[in-house]
Amino acid sequence: MRITSNKPISGVQGRAAKKRPSSGAEQFTPDTGSEAVQTSQTAGGSAIQGMDALLALQEVDSLSERRSKATRHGHTLLDTLEAVRTDLLAGLVSEERLERLAQQVSQRQTSGDPEVDSVLDEIELRVKVELAKLGKFTD
Repeated sequence: MRITSNKPISGVQGRAAKKRPSSGAEQFTPDTGSEAVQTSQTAGGSAIQGMDALLALQEVDSLSERRSKATRHGHTLLDTLEAVRTDLLAGLVSEERLERLAQQVSQRQTSGDPEVDSVLDEIELRVKVELAKLGKFTD
């Protein structure tokens, strides 16, 4: 959504400066209010349109934030799987690492993007298979 009506709202306009007398002595003259000051009205409808634009921007930000959280979740799962693979090659599988992996797989949040969600589904399926092989996943 493109915002095109960015007109500044003008407030009450000030009075024009009065000319000082040209004589050397300055005199104080009180303002009697004889001059009429023009004011402009503010547009009430433009504030509502601006609010709609802000709400739309907040929704877009929320979607990108959810996508980045889901991406970080996938990277964390892959990093932990890599550590489990390293443990398996060394011959010692850390129980703590397996518990952490099982906990991470249960903390899934949808991203709102079908492509990101499908990749996360594949990563989580691989994690569940590895946990089941090691006897740590029961669903």
